[in-house]
Amino acid sequence: MEHSKILHDAITFDDVLLLPARTDFVPGEADTRTKLTRSIELNIPLISAPMDTVTESALAIALAQEGGIGIIHKNLSVENQSREVEKVKRSENGVIVDPITLPPSATIAMARRIMREYNVSGIPIVEGEESAEEYLKRLASGGRHRGNGAPHRHRLVGIMTRRDLKFQEDDNRKIGDVMTRENLVTAPEQTTLDEAERLLYKAKVEKLLLVDKDNHLTGLITMRDIDKLHQYPQACKDARGRLRVGAATGVNDPARVEALIKADVDVIVVDTAHGHSKNVIETVRRIKKEHQIQVVAGNIATAQGAKDLIEAGVDAVKVGIGPGAICTTRIISGVGVPQVTAVLDAVSVAEPAGVPVIADGGIRHSGDITKAIAAGASAVMMGSLFAGLD
Repeated sequence: MEHSKILHDAITFDDVLLLPARTDFVPGEADTRTKLTRSIELNIPLISAPMDTVTESALAIALAQEGGIGIIHKNLSVENQSREVEKVKRSENGVIVDPITLPPSATIAMARRIMREYNVSGIPIVEGEESAEEYLKRLASGGRHRGNGAPHRHRLVGIMTRRDLKFQEDDNRKIGDVMTRENLVTAPEQTTLDEAERLLYKAKVEKLLLVDKDNHLTGLITMRDIDKLHQYPQACKDARGRLRVGAATGVNDPARVEALIKADVDVIVVDTAHGHSKNVIETVRRIKKEHQIQVVAGNIATAQGAKDLIEAGVDAVKVGIGPGAICTTRIISGVGVPQVTAVLDAVSVAEPAGVPVIADGGIRHSGDITKAIAAGASAVMMGSLFAGLD
């Protein structure tokens, strides 16, 4: 039907198939690396959606280990969302340059709590001018570092492991009374992972403490992290060897953004149902002006929406209004664009600008992933296909 208000035909995943062609490789040889943002790469083009039934630290860790990335949902307090980010960032490391530590004056109860909350089996014990209470208060507020953000070095005096705690009944005892002091396994701060692995095997321990010439703690390497390097060679990691993770925020929430960045989040996702709006554009501009962080924004479904977000400074645009399994935008408001057409239109603007496009929603089968990529998307964001996974 021709009418001035009918713009053009549009298609979604079920409306298209990909044309087969000759290949000279098998699926296992395919290179699935792609761009999440202008400067962040993924090893597989899969992103988990920031939904409260989908992405918290457990799925984000599992997906990053396989080469993708999870986006922690924003239906949490700022503190709890930041803690979920920290759980991912601390789950695997090459060299931990800012390990969680405690002073000798801390109690056994404090050590048990830290081990439980951060899922660590050993805590280096250091001497410094802070009291245990001051340290824990700073840790709880997300401030592991002081001053300009660099780790504050203290003299290493011991290590507290779960083995040290196993037979302790009095939680009020000081850590300094029960920690391991003698025969600590240490190495210079320039030690490589290969050298660390050999030292750990030789000493038959799981943690290598890195120290400078004055015995100040400078880092930590664990056998668990070395094992995971071998187990997950395609994991998506940052420059320090930690798993990558993203987190969602709404508009005009600078306190949340700042807390997430302090927790070392890799990418901020400004996540709204209607991303082509003044509030989203201004939020993107503010984040990019105030922080050195990669920003994804959406959702949009038109070329003009992509253009306006790119001009605001986004590092990737998220496309999809209404295609998701539980999204009611099209039902409630009657607004949306069939997903393949929405991706094609956004890519027509984003690709020349060097900005990746994320196809968000409508992925019901694995074949829909390949269709989205064929339309020009760099990666796909999925919710329902990940929901309920552990």
